[in-house]
Amino acid sequence: MHGPASSGWLLVALCAATGAYCLLRMRSSVEEQRRAAGGEALMGFGMAAMAVPAAVFTPPSWAWPLYTAVFGGAALRALWAARTSPHHLHHLVGAGAMVYMAVVMAASPGHHGGAGVPVVTGALLLYFVGYVLRSGVRLIPATAGGGTVGWGDRLELARACRLSMGIAMVAMLLTL
Repeated sequence: MHGPASSGWLLVALCAATGAYCLLRMRSSVEEQRRAAGGEALMGFGMAAMAVPAAVFTPPSWAWPLYTAVFGGAALRALWAARTSPHHLHHLVGAGAMVYMAVVMAASPGHHGGAGVPVVTGALLLYFVGYVLRSGVRLIPATAGGGTVGWGDRLELARACRLSMGIAMVAMLLTL
């Protein structure tokens, strides 16, 4: 990503930690949670790789088409899954944003800012800012349920994971 190295490394750490937690969530006993966690882990690790500061590592030219193919496939999978669960529409938008950023970065390696299509970048920013605000409100605790819940089934941690990825997506879109 373009921008200061320190914020890039913070994004790498945030996204990698989120991806790692999503891998833990894949151990859930609920099938739908496992599927969602898998897509979110892919997104977290993909965002971490994309956020590595360009001053430290410049990806080879074949990396951007690879990102486009991987996240294009993830977008198709999310579109298919959205037939049964509207939550996957968010995964579709996220994967589409990753494809968009990969295409922009392939078209302008080494340039800083202004490389994307302003209308598309603005629409994605509006979506993810709204998502972050909505996710933040949903973190406000409701009545606590009884019983013990495994790490893969803790709803508040899954929501925090999604919130952190939304914040990272906003930061990445701002640096385009």
